[in-house]
Amino acid sequence: MQNGIGARQTIEDALAGRRVASVSGGGRLDLTLDGPVTVRVVHEFRFSAPSEVEHFYPELTVHPTGALLGLVGRTVDGARVTMAGGLELVFDGVGTLSVPPHALLAPWRVFTPEGAVCTGLPGGEVAWSEDGRTG
Repeated sequence: MQNGIGARQTIEDALAGRRVASVSGGGRLDLTLDGPVTVRVVHEFRFSAPSEVEHFYPELTVHPTGALLGLVGRTVDGARVTMAGGLELVFDGVGTLSVPPHALLAPWRVFTPEGAVCTGLPGGEVAWSEDGRTG
């Protein structure tokens, strides 16, 4: 187990309760959580807030908006891998980030400085690392 995250946990166990330290964009979205743990999204995703829904496409470059930047300091209230292999993160009442699976690429992953912890693989499969050193 590295930084309190191990392969026998669920994504909820690994992420719930962690605070967002930073949000960055570019050709991907990186949410750095305390721990440190990073959630990286390299595929399209949706951020649903109570009053709006925004769609983002990293291949067109992600520029974090007010809604995404507003996640800094917020806590991950819930996290789950969907039945299809997507990722959903709920942030303490401000919104939900949803990453769909992708047939040809790994659209998301969760990692520590030691390496990947959990990765959404092509075709909707999900892989957990035993020691945090893969990926």
